[in-house]
Amino acid sequence: MVSPHSGLHKESVELLRIETNLFDLYIKGKPYHPTVEALQLHRESDEVWVEATLDVTPAPSLNIDGVYIFSPIQGQIIEQGKEPIYPLFYENQTYLLVVEKKKDVELSFYHENMHLRRDVKPLGKNILSGNLNFRSEVGYTELEIRLNGHVLLSIRLEIFPVKLDYRRDYYMLLSEINEQIYNLAFDFLRRTYQLSGLKETPNQSLTEFFAILRVIFQQLTSAVEHIRATPHHRLITRQEIRRVEQVKRAGKANRSFLAKHPEKLMHHPQGGAITIHGEHYTPTHLLETRRQIDFDTPENRFLRWMLLRIQGKLKDIRVRITQRERNNNEPLDRQLLNQIDDMQKHLNRLSSTGFLSEVGEMKQISITLVLQMAPGYRDVYRYYLMLMKGLSIQGDLFRLSLKDLAQLYEYWCFLKLHSLLKQKYELIRQDIIRVHRNGLFVTLDKSRKASVTYRNPLNGEHFTLFYNSLPSEDASDFPTVNQRPDNVLTLKKENSPFEYKYIFDAKYRLNPAYPGTQYQEKYEGPGPEEDDINTMHRYRDAIVYANQRPSERSRSEYERSMFGAYVLFPYPDEDKYREHKFYKSIKKVNIGAFPFLPNSTRLVEEFLDELILDSPEKAYERSTRPRGTSKYYEDKLQGKNVIVGSMRDRDQLDICLNEYMYWIPLKFLAREQKLLTELEWLGLYQSKKAFGPQACGIYRYGKIVSWQVVRRYEIKARPPRPGTDKELYVLFEIESWEKRERPIKPGERGIYTHLFTSKYIFDRAEEIAELKLENDEQLKDWREKRRLGRVQVELDDHYVDKAKRVIALNVVDKQDKDA
Repeated sequence: MVSPHSGLHKESVELLRIETNLFDLYIKGKPYHPTVEALQLHRESDEVWVEATLDVTPAPSLNIDGVYIFSPIQGQIIEQGKEPIYPLFYENQTYLLVVEKKKDVELSFYHENMHLRRDVKPLGKNILSGNLNFRSEVGYTELEIRLNGHVLLSIRLEIFPVKLDYRRDYYMLLSEINEQIYNLAFDFLRRTYQLSGLKETPNQSLTEFFAILRVIFQQLTSAVEHIRATPHHRLITRQEIRRVEQVKRAGKANRSFLAKHPEKLMHHPQGGAITIHGEHYTPTHLLETRRQIDFDTPENRFLRWMLLRIQGKLKDIRVRITQRERNNNEPLDRQLLNQIDDMQKHLNRLSSTGFLSEVGEMKQISITLVLQMAPGYRDVYRYYLMLMKGLSIQGDLFRLSLKDLAQLYEYWCFLKLHSLLKQKYELIRQDIIRVHRNGLFVTLDKSRKASVTYRNPLNGEHFTLFYNSLPSEDASDFPTVNQRPDNVLTLKKENSPFEYKYIFDAKYRLNPAYPGTQYQEKYEGPGPEEDDINTMHRYRDAIVYANQRPSERSRSEYERSMFGAYVLFPYPDEDKYREHKFYKSIKKVNIGAFPFLPNSTRLVEEFLDELILDSPEKAYERSTRPRGTSKYYEDKLQGKNVIVGSMRDRDQLDICLNEYMYWIPLKFLAREQKLLTELEWLGLYQSKKAFGPQACGIYRYGKIVSWQVVRRYEIKARPPRPGTDKELYVLFEIESWEKRERPIKPGERGIYTHLFTSKYIFDRAEEIAELKLENDEQLKDWREKRRLGRVQVELDDHYVDKAKRVIALNVVDKQDKDA
């Protein structure tokens, strides 16, 4: 294992020196990154560093006198080629570039990043100098020294990440992002399009086409190679006219052949094979039937046509690139042109050799079972859909040169969460891939919102994963500051009216817990930054749902809508992290962090399974509540100790009164089940429709002895309606029935199923709308107005139990009250 030399962690040393006949170039900086060393990144299995890349390409007019690179093994700069090159350049680390001229020439520095170009400036007449910081861009980067605008020296460096392993994690992030997007796109296309002709999507961008082709080219050519090994074919019958002595087997077809071609018969007086009118003849030529393999099938015609179409588009791309750069007086991008030429050669070899050379022109696409299902052919057809149907790239998701690692990690976290969920649950809807008039679009970037909805096949529950957005009810105006977490998972539980929501926020940040630091002393190992955990607390407290109280007109009650919030951060050792405080905190307060990398997804996957399998009660218990919550709700709900149930007909009323019982479907009480334990009284409402205008209202009520949840067939007093015998009902046992002195009249209102109220209101109400009064302000207003006359409660629905709010309390005069 290569160990850093003592003292070099903090020192800036000469990392690269290039000596030429016109100038000398120096890059100075720290040769090691402490986080990389702490996490032992960029190592092979035997703990030896992976090799890095350094390419120095001079123009013909420039002579290279020497290239020297820092060796972490020897701890000094040595000549290139003496030993392998190891990682020296890292993201978010600053390096000093100095170019010292040997001659009076007009040199300039160029990099595709505008900010880096601006940072390197002339210093006097003979020096170019500036700081280089590649931010979170990793991978290959090109530095150019130009003479009068033309490239004089090109240096290709490899920038390594400091929070994840370059070879093991970075490339896998790219691969999995591309794979997930293509799977979504192909699934969308497969469901949406039925191809029947040669029409392509109009106005498809060649840039978009080439961006896709670069990613799938290797898979496409591999699929064609697989087809070449075992191509689809058919057996055809061919007939050829041959001389008799050349025919091995003569079939029955020769009878009609000779009858049509008598000139093929020769008179044979000594006895021929054929006798006609007593004369003997011998055939000179016969038909020979042969069966042979034919590769000219619709599937192979499609394959050859597709390869030729790709070649044609590549030719157009090359022409346009050449023309554009010549028109702009820019040097040709030889690397890109060479890549296009290599693709062309490979495709030409595939389309013109072997069985495809025997294939004819395609007149019409036939989507056969071979194209859809046969190995090799189905993959080629899939890539055809991708290429020819115009998948438009947004957010650079498909560019392998994507370098913003923080953004890449955020994309990957969302897509990996989607992948983990899709493995076990049914995909119902997604808007990552959307169709437009001119093709498909990937909507996954920071300026857009995306979501995926799934269904649990075991119980039918639906849940949605949101990216860069909140569910609509949470995305309204915030009381304080708007919040936008990266990923939100919303779960809709069976038999629960609420959604349970959890934040999974991607943070490309890691505290490596350097020895002797406060973080290491507190947490004893690498983990997320404390600021990111504080952000999770902020998210859970700041994202609230404005729940408009049904009984209030102008006042809103805000409730927390997030039940948990977790940081996803790049760290590979899941087993070690299990002992971290921020992992254990998840079970305590439902806020914490998970390590999340391509080879470290087990903890997140296990936790997702727990959340989805949770009952509503357990999901609710995961969240933390303010101190005093239990006492607050005990006091607030103490008054709601009366349930009023609607009677269906007179027979039900007689049964309830005679048997001292009442029953109601449990599903009607789904939202108020917690009130069942508070109930003491039960009232019976007789509707105007079932009992007539003279007998409608609430006449009787009784003391509840007990209640239990039963199946409908267990209630023997009255047979169940068809199909309801196994439904769950709440059965109340009543101690005795009492009759009100003055019934509570409907007052142009009704009760659809049931409602809850307090005994105080129940004893004093004159109309059922008054039973809807619930809060202190309304009760105070009602008491004061009752002193003036009859109070008419105006609701927003005819049925009192369906009404969501009290609109007004109107006083009716004294005469009306006496009446």
